[in-house]
Amino acid sequence: MNDIAVGAVDVDVVVIGAGQAGLSSAYHLARAGIGHVVLDHSPRPGGAWQFRWPSLTYGKVHGMHALPGMELTGADPLRPSSEVIGAYFAAYEERFDLRVRRPVDVTAVRDGAAGRLLVESSAGTWSARALVNATGTWDRPFWPRYPGQELFGGRQLHTANYPGPQEFAGARVIVVGGGTSAVQHLLEIAEVAAETTWVTRRPPVFRDGGFGEAEGRAAVALVDERVRRGLPPQSVVSVTGLPLNDAVRAGLESGVLERRPVFDHLTATGAGWADGSRVDADVILWATGFRAAIDHLALLHLREPGGGIRVEGTRAARDERVHLVGYGPSASTIGANRGGAAAARAVRRLLTARPEPVPALPAR
Repeated sequence: MNDIAVGAVDVDVVVIGAGQAGLSSAYHLARAGIGHVVLDHSPRPGGAWQFRWPSLTYGKVHGMHALPGMELTGADPLRPSSEVIGAYFAAYEERFDLRVRRPVDVTAVRDGAAGRLLVESSAGTWSARALVNATGTWDRPFWPRYPGQELFGGRQLHTANYPGPQEFAGARVIVVGGGTSAVQHLLEIAEVAAETTWVTRRPPVFRDGGFGEAEGRAAVALVDERVRRGLPPQSVVSVTGLPLNDAVRAGLESGVLERRPVFDHLTATGAGWADGSRVDADVILWATGFRAAIDHLALLHLREPGGGIRVEGTRAARDERVHLVGYGPSASTIGANRGGAAAARAVRRLLTARPEPVPALPAR
């Protein structure tokens, strides 16, 4: 198969995305002997990890799980996670000969002839019997809207383009969001900023003690329940709470992690609350999370009235040809590994149950 396809190229399965979920899926499809192509729009191996800020070292990474069949060992905890995981993913692709095509932007997936799916991309069109969508969330940062947001005269940026703490030296910074990224940003920005303020919609919940297999299953079940109802998924982290470690405890004791309710509006110089209080700021950092990057699936009409795609295991309830890995309960790194295996098994069953017609031999 040529990297640049002129017409629709037949393949059993197209995998969209080469992060943890996509590579896991490709690994299990290959082991099952299922022909597939992996399309990734990123410039190099590493999935979303390659875009993480330099100060997020590997030792600070929360819950990175190895890909199936190859452990990540001996990594320097002081090295940027983007470098460590990017190199690991590159080695993984090479070891298992996954041959990821990149950079390829998938623009749309639509129904094709004979029950196939047409996957349209910047590198041509593939005609597939099944699809594994593993596009994650990094490409869809969520920016909430507040009155006066357009009036703010300072800088606004999102975790997706967070450059590290050095650019906030001497600045007054408001960090918005209650997740692990917000906490990590605050702890390092506070060391160089003139002032930091943390605001969240809900009071943060910190988790002390271990987080074992039973707790993990319970958290995944909560996320899975939403997806089964066709609601937009929440991250697994959103239901596990924020882990307490030495750095977080120090931040709580020093007041860096003293939280305020989110503001009611923004002004030219900062933020204001309904009680009349205000905080002046030079920068607002929106650590407000991401949404699933699934707009290219719109023509398949997979969404439910609740706004999400209802999945059963990894299969889209409205189309048995489509599997979503890294979506909802399979969004964690260990969940993506299991989701890739489950998707490969389900695709094999589908292809077996719906064999391709054998072309008739030409008459002699």
